[in-house]
Amino acid sequence: MRRTIAPIMALALLVLAFAASAAQNDARLDGLFARLKSATNPIEARLVEEAIWQIWLISGEKRTNALMAKGIGAMNRGDNARALAAFDEIVKILPGFAEGWNKRATVRYLMASHQESLGDIERTLALDPRHFGALSGRGLVNLALGREAAALKAFEEALLIYPRLPGAKSHIKALREKLKGKAI
Repeated sequence: MRRTIAPIMALALLVLAFAASAAQNDARLDGLFARLKSATNPIEARLVEEAIWQIWLISGEKRTNALMAKGIGAMNRGDNARALAAFDEIVKILPGFAEGWNKRATVRYLMASHQESLGDIERTLALDPRHFGALSGRGLVNLALGREAAALKAFEEALLIYPRLPGAKSHIKALREKLKGKAI
């Protein structure tokens, strides 16, 4: 038990120590993704995931960070129109900021604008191919569009990056069962 507590505590401290300026090209991500892939228990994996999200969410630009907070707050309240406006502004200001595109993809998915969501997901992945949130989102959007084979591929790609990604294995199992015997 002591062996698992020490790495978890170290990760918790790492999350708390993040600088205010970071993005998808932050040097710390390589080590975090390696730890995410090798995490031996769900708690450790979740802490590493949270550390990655902390980096992804911070653009390094004050106005964009404020818009991100505004957009997330609006999404949490179910105000998707305001969230979309905030994320639209982010991608205009910083088109190279992957999380701006990912958040806009998410709100578009929630608004059932699936094709637009997929476009934003593709932009996110072009900027950050390891974005397991975007890959999982691609799976969910493809599920909503009835594209089971594409959804399965997306969830499998996400698991290659984040083997303990919550929900991915159950989606994969259900999709493989559904697609059994069908040409993919």
